[in-house]
Amino acid sequence: MDMNSFFTDLQGKINQAIENSPAKDIEKNVKAMMTQGFSKLDLVTREEFDIQSQVLAKTRAKLEALEKRISELEDRFGANP
Repeated sequence: MDMNSFFTDLQGKINQAIENSPAKDIEKNVKAMMTQGFSKLDLVTREEFDIQSQVLAKTRAKLEALEKRISELEDRFGANP
């Protein structure tokens, strides 16, 4: 038996032991519990947050432009209080 096949065989046995161990079940259960817990919270993904930040920045810019335009129109027609 050469060293390469020895390590391949050893790796296969270790993987099989991990798959059949209670640790694998615990890992699955913890992941399921965390997923369920996070789903109850109102969380958003980073991508969703970044998109909404961009939308907000564009909306603010449009609002500032509209405020400036209204101010100019009020000055122009003497309706500025």
